[in-house]
Amino acid sequence: MEKLTVIIAAGGQSVRYGRNKLLEDLSGESVIRRSVRSVCRHASVDRVIVATSDPTIQQHLQSVASEGLTPITFCPGGPTRAHSVWSALKNVSTDVRWVAVHDAARPCVSAALITRTFSAAVEHGAAVPALQVQLTIKQAVGPLPAPVQRTVPRDQLFAMQTPQIMRRDDLLRAFETCPIPLEQVTDDVQLLELIGLPVWLVNGDECNIKITTPLDLQLAKWIVDNGV
Repeated sequence: MEKLTVIIAAGGQSVRYGRNKLLEDLSGESVIRRSVRSVCRHASVDRVIVATSDPTIQQHLQSVASEGLTPITFCPGGPTRAHSVWSALKNVSTDVRWVAVHDAARPCVSAALITRTFSAAVEHGAAVPALQVQLTIKQAVGPLPAPVQRTVPRDQLFAMQTPQIMRRDDLLRAFETCPIPLEQVTDDVQLLELIGLPVWLVNGDECNIKITTPLDLQLAKWIVDNGV
């Protein structure tokens, strides 16, 4: 069985949430602890690297590390998500073939989703779980109020989730040759797209929500409490 090193991007400032959402209680455990434990339990994961400069987050994860599920190490976070991932990638062993990048704020990721995404990555080189966009999308130049420019056809639009899984060497080359500032990179596999490498989408999971607002946290609590 192929093995996988997981990078947890935990360097954000939770600006939209209003306080550090990763330390919020989610049915008895912090969000970050649930996120890390979810990936540590997967049979293919042999190491987890958490990109953060917050000592409180590291303290929250000490108990997970002591459980002996999977080795957990830390590296400094960066000013943007891409910088944090880049920092962690430099700490991935050179003999590792596959890396996954997972949002620290997605605590409800399932083993089945990780397996499905990893299998597609091994077959195609890189894979991402995704959900088809259900809402009507309008294009406009914000901030609102603003006039509508056009309605964007949604039949070919998909919302990205994590983990995003790819070859370590491909992601390393993509960072080293990235043609745009890292501040403009909003998605990990976007780096691969920028150098012409294929990325495949697999079916995502509606329960694999990203906690961005307090309402998201309440939904995550319902998912956890009801075993969905």
